[in-house]
Amino acid sequence: MKAVKLEAKLREGTGKGYAHKLRRMGLVPAVVYGVKETSLSLELDAKAIHRFLSTQEGENVIIDLEVAGAKPSLKKAVVKEVQLDPVSGRILHVDFLHISMTEKIKFQVPVHVSGTSTGVKNQGGILQHILREVEVSCLPADIPEAIDLDITELAIGDSIHVRDLTLGEVEILTEPQRTVVTVIPPTVHKEEEPVVEAEEEPEVLAEKREEEEEEEKPPPKEEETKAKEEKKK
Repeated sequence: MKAVKLEAKLREGTGKGYAHKLRRMGLVPAVVYGVKETSLSLELDAKAIHRFLSTQEGENVIIDLEVAGAKPSLKKAVVKEVQLDPVSGRILHVDFLHISMTEKIKFQVPVHVSGTSTGVKNQGGILQHILREVEVSCLPADIPEAIDLDITELAIGDSIHVRDLTLGEVEILTEPQRTVVTVIPPTVHKEEEPVVEAEEEPEVLAEKREEEEEEEKPPPKEEETKAKEEKKK
């Protein structure tokens, strides 16, 4: 794997205030660290690091980190973490890992898919890309930039799992049973059936009719009422 050169300088100050000052000057604070090593605080040109991370070269590539003011000034490294502003997407901070070309390291490798599956194209299925990165262990020179999957032959119900991936001498650490991509049947929306009100029991209906009839009867006349009272006497 070809190494890419990136220039940096030792950072004099630390803390949030100094980091804000650097960003206003068009610089990005960074740090490089390694196993059993003292970390170094760095500053990089914002345009240079943005250009580097925006290209394919920024993914899992070995960096010749040229640090002005450090001894030794050249360090083999990889990008370990990038902090971005959640609103603007501006690069806030970069972590570099100093590596040895003779020692294995763990790394996250992106999974890319290519092609259109037959399940989607001919059967109306839906492709689900579930796992977008897998963890691997290998020598720095063997780090794959990405894992490319051809999904053309996937029909509805077919899946590709981690155990189906082959990377030669690279050891895959992610659980083998995890699903990377799958094609599921199309979603069918059922029409809601109209709600039918339950019919009331005959006894209930009869009582309602009686109540309605009573309400409809005209009130008894006064003379009829008096006659009924005299009869009772």
